Amino acid sequence: MTGAPAAKAVLGPLCPLPLAGGRGACKERGSAAMEGFFNALSASLVLLMLMSVGYFMGRLGWMTQREKNFISKYVVNIAVPCNCVAGLLNNLDHDSLAQAALMVVSGVLGVGATLLISLALAALLRLPRERWGVFVAMAAFSNTLFIGIPVSTQLFGEACMPYLMLYYLSNTIYVQSVGLLLVEHAGTKPGGKTTLKSFLKDLFSKPPIVAVLFTLLLLVLDLRLPQPVMKFAGYVSDSVSPLALLYCGFIIYEVGLRNLRLMKGLPTMLVMRLAISPLICMAFCHLFGMTGLPRDVFIVESALPVVSQVTVMAGAFGADEQYAATGATLSTLASFISIPILMLVIG
Repeated sequence: MTGAPAAKAVLGPLCPLPLAGGRGACKERGSAAMEGFFNALSASLVLLMLMSVGYFMGRLGWMTQREKNFISKYVVNIAVPCNCVAGLLNNLDHDSLAQAALMVVSGVLGVGATLLISLALAALLRLPRERWGVFVAMAAFSNTLFIGIPVSTQLFGEACMPYLMLYYLSNTIYVQSVGLLLVEHAGTKPGGKTTLKSFLKDLFSKPPIVAVLFTLLLLVLDLRLPQPVMKFAGYVSDSVSPLALLYCGFIIYEVGLRNLRLMKGLPTMLVMRLAISPLICMAFCHLFGMTGLPRDVFIVESALPVVSQVTVMAGAFGADEQYAATGATLSTLASFISIPILMLVIG
């Protein structure tokens, strides 16, 4: 892992407008937007190729449910926590913590607003009970790990990691509370009663959350980890993107491309997840004065496919698992078109 720019430099505007020479400024911004668009196209192609490896490994029988479970456990419990430690300590410092707290608040409010609109849309669509909660969870929550890390690191480099993890923290608070309750309500199987104690236990037993909080504590105390530990974390974190994309490719194989169809509510969910959600995030970033790299990372993270836990929870609680899996797959494939367009917009 190489050192990234200091946090203060990253938190400033990405491309400030000059006071004079308006035409030149517009031309520069236009060329920067096109450059971002083509970079996003290139990144999407790389990510699609990596996902296709997972897809064809499934078709050839080289990857089964056993390997899928291994990748999921390794990425979530080992690789992503190392990624958190390396990304946060390399790109944030003690002086930037106040700004980091404001970013988390911005993320929490943005995801909350997206959730409220998703609830209203579900009511308007009059979806059946087994799909209602699944629809809301799919429309409201973003896949910040398995898709978010590969996409953002391809677009912005390793310097994006602290902001990605701050958005992950904002998103996960909802996924583990409201998301769980929504899918459980849509299911036919009885679920355990969700209490504040069980919610906190589930939230703070997740290795990525623990890693984020541990690293933030180190930053508060202005402490650093030994260099060998940081190198170890860097090496392990490099495995996140390829393995996460293999996992996503295998899920597409499991669903089956021939089985993909636009069931009722899925077109609305796709528009909400890939278009409306980033607009809401953009508004809250503007409200909190976020600019440059932090703003761009938050917007991209808010515009990613359906969070992978929705399909798992739908199966566990007896909700419409096929509906959830189809929505997750369609949103993943559609995001490789929407993300380059989004990069052109945010320029």
